[in-house]
Amino acid sequence: MGGARRDIRERRGKMAVESRVTQEEIKKEPEKPIDREKTCPLLLRVFTTNNGRHHRMDEFSRGNVPSSELQIYTWMDATLKELTSLVKEVYPEARKKGTHFNFAIVFTDLKRPGYRVKEIGSTMSGRKGTDDSMTLQSQKFQIGDYLDIAITPPNRAPPPSSRMRPY
Repeated sequence: MGGARRDIRERRGKMAVESRVTQEEIKKEPEKPIDREKTCPLLLRVFTTNNGRHHRMDEFSRGNVPSSELQIYTWMDATLKELTSLVKEVYPEARKKGTHFNFAIVFTDLKRPGYRVKEIGSTMSGRKGTDDSMTLQSQKFQIGDYLDIAITPPNRAPPPSSRMRPY
């Protein structure tokens, strides 16, 4: 656990090991590369919209999912740019320069019934961006989660993101 500190305490006669990893140590630890020749891909269920907005969470309720499903076999180290290019293969209209792709993970809410959404980043056709190299793994994607991609054509501005960006 490269550099992580451990606290060992005795509790009622039993030893307990607790790992404390600081934020700097998490950032320093590189993602382990995935050997795509030896690692089985996962099935990524992707839902897209072309109106610049993500699906409503009630569209995922009671075992239902939106009808705009793409099924992609990929790995946890897949980047947003890589996923963008796969979506563009299926939707030729999304190939236009300036098309905006906003990515979100849709996952089961463990505290109450239903789903939650977490925006993770965005890419743009024909332009390099800061989120291009972001991976599913780096955003805590779990097998079984869905990916929701809001696609905005180049002639329309994407709706403002609820996520504040430092740049």
